[in-house]
Amino acid sequence: MKTFFIILTFLTLFTGCSRKNAFFEFNMDKDQELSATSIQSSKIVSKDGETQGVISVIYLNEIYPKLYNKNEYFFVFLFTKEAKEIYDPNKSADFNLKLKLNSKLPIEVEQLPEENKFSHLVNSKNNWNSYYLITFEKTDTINLLLEDNVSSSKILHYESVKSPQN
Repeated sequence: MKTFFIILTFLTLFTGCSRKNAFFEFNMDKDQELSATSIQSSKIVSKDGETQGVISVIYLNEIYPKLYNKNEYFFVFLFTKEAKEIYDPNKSADFNLKLKLNSKLPIEVEQLPEENKFSHLVNSKNNWNSYYLITFEKTDTINLLLEDNVSSSKILHYESVKSPQN
């Protein structure tokens, strides 16, 4: 009986020290790992406290600093209960939602298809979301807020990425 407990103890110790864990078979490339640390999400809540949707943002300057460095670039995916679009300075249509960086509107907004060049960064692709590449002027502090006349998200904070030295 004593031998049984000694063997059981050693087996427990050796299997507990295994290098494999829940993420052993979960392979991510460097870009996906960076996006997992960059992604921030917020509920969009009406003034009366009702959830109207969800916004998720990835700061692309952190993921691709050599490619995205002249301005502030964000991959945004948005789900709203009612169909709404984000303000685009190049369109004259009346937009319900405005994404602001430090209270300033974007300089460029590109609506993206469900399958796009950033799709591999997230695993929540569906036809209910709207996807955007949104560009703002370069700044030192980053505070993003999505709002309209009746609802808003919480402020999403990022550390500004300095342009790489060439």
